Amino acid sequence: MQLSLRDDLPFVEVELTYQSRKLSIEDVLVDTGSATTILAADIVAEIQIAPMPDDDLHIIRGVGGREAVFTRVIDNLRVGERSLTEFEIEVGGMDYGFEINGILGMDFLTQAGAIIDLGTLRIEFAR
Repeated sequence: MQLSLRDDLPFVEVELTYQSRKLSIEDVLVDTGSATTILAADIVAEIQIAPMPDDDLHIIRGVGGREAVFTRVIDNLRVGERSLTEFEIEVGGMDYGFEINGILGMDFLTQAGAIIDLGTLRIEFAR
C-alpha cells in the first residue's frame, strides 16, 4: 500500500468496523513512536463510537502534549489488505495544531507484521 507523504510525515487511509458499521478514515499518521493507535473522536462519532458513562478516561502524553482518551474494542481495523479483528483503539480530540484524523501506532504495526519501506514509501505486511 502506498503511503502519502505530507509535511515529511507518512499517512495512510484506514477502514474500521464497529458494530457492523464501516468507516474509512484518511489522513492517519503512521507513527512508530506511538505505542497505541488513536483516532479522532469527531470522525469516529459518525459510526456511534462515543464515550459511555462507565468508560475510564486515560491521560496520554506525546509530542502533541497531554490528552484525555477513552478506549474501545472495534470489530476490525484494516490498512490495505491487512486487518486485525477485536482491536482496541484509543479515541481522543487530537487537537495537535495540524490536520490529522488518527495515529496508526506500534500496537497495530507489530501485530499486523508491518514492513515500512521509506525508499518506496510503501507499507506491506509480512503475515
